[in-house]
Amino acid sequence: MRGAPVSLRRRLVLWLLALAAGLALLLFLTIRTVAGQAAEASLDGVLGAATLAIAEGLRGGEDGVELDMPYSAFSILGSISEDRVFYRIDVAGETVTGYPDLPAPNETSEGVGPAFYTSPYRDTEVRVAAVSRTVLVERSPVPVLVLVAQTRAGQEAIALSVARRAGLLGLGFFALAAVLSLLTAGSVLRPIDRLAEAVARRGPRDLRPVNHPTPRELVPLLDALNGLINRLRGALARTETFIAEAAHHIRTPLATVRTRAEIALRQAETDETRETLRRVIRAVEESSRSASQLLDHATVVYRSDRLAADQVDLARLIDGLADRFAPTAELKDLNLVTEGTAEPVAVPGDRLLLESALRNLIDNAIKYSPSESEVILCLGRREGGVEITVADRGRGLQGQTQSSLSRRFTRGKNVDDVVGSGLGLTIVEEVATAHKGRFGLEDREGGGTCARLWLPSA
Repeated sequence: MRGAPVSLRRRLVLWLLALAAGLALLLFLTIRTVAGQAAEASLDGVLGAATLAIAEGLRGGEDGVELDMPYSAFSILGSISEDRVFYRIDVAGETVTGYPDLPAPNETSEGVGPAFYTSPYRDTEVRVAAVSRTVLVERSPVPVLVLVAQTRAGQEAIALSVARRAGLLGLGFFALAAVLSLLTAGSVLRPIDRLAEAVARRGPRDLRPVNHPTPRELVPLLDALNGLINRLRGALARTETFIAEAAHHIRTPLATVRTRAEIALRQAETDETRETLRRVIRAVEESSRSASQLLDHATVVYRSDRLAADQVDLARLIDGLADRFAPTAELKDLNLVTEGTAEPVAVPGDRLLLESALRNLIDNAIKYSPSESEVILCLGRREGGVEITVADRGRGLQGQTQSSLSRRFTRGKNVDDVVGSGLGLTIVEEVATAHKGRFGLEDREGGGTCARLWLPSA
């Protein structure tokens, strides 16, 4: 079984949305990372400035190292965030003030700027700035290490705030990208939709090449479509020619055979020869009728999808068919009556198909009607359309349904003695369907059959 058709629009939109989601995620991660680094750099600058301010307050004297603690440095740290601040000052490897358990750096190197590192401390994580200085005490160099640490809650708060804004920016970017994806998919696929509309607007008989402006990528599709139309036009032309030639080449020899058989029947001298020739004539009649109806059925099938958009005058058509069948009706002493044909009654449709359907209805009514009876052809308006009724006093349906009698090559159980092919009602029903009409069969009150063909007026 063939799976569900793939939607190019859905596939294109999904790919664009996936790309937009990836770009939005990348944008969020980039802003989050850069913001975190910027916040860390900013806080490191303030922390380093406070450490350098403390280190610049170191003085050497005869009694040791003196420190004028600049408490303004701690005020600067407190003004940025509410983080806790720790400090430690080591002189010659011994802590002289501050928190002695504050982690010292693994390596100390005396330089102008502070060294920064992150370390766990007291169930939290702190950012530490370390500055090494050498102070002269009694003309001897004494190493001094200044450590200032600050918890990272402020930095994390800044990073979280930036992350939220980055998330909102990413969502906004994704929403904008989703709208643009829908617009892009519609714009990309619009030429295909326009091409489909141009082809769909064509009538069933319009087999011209499609000459519609299309993008360069659709040119191969357009060429393939025009190639298919060209092959289809050729195939339909060959089919139509074959049907016409087959009708001529089959009917003419059969008519010749029947004529010669009738002449031979009149000249026959024995009963056995006459019986044989009668059987030949009957077989020729059956073959001729079957061939004619097969060709009529092929014509109906061929033209059903390519109906001619004509205005068919049903009154004139019925009168013409009544005149054509009048000699046959007279041979059986039948009275062929037409009603409702005094004024033109036009419907849109294919004249050839409608004539074929009515011809089969009238032929059936005459074939199955007893001598000295009446066949009524009635034309009238009904339910916003036109209804043609063909009523006879024949054998009736005999309990059989219309669906069974309308099947191809199916005939009633009570008509074996009458020449027929079982295609007449099939042709009528297919013509009704092709014209969006209805066909019905019912038993006629008092005996016989009533066939109704309803066709829409517009």
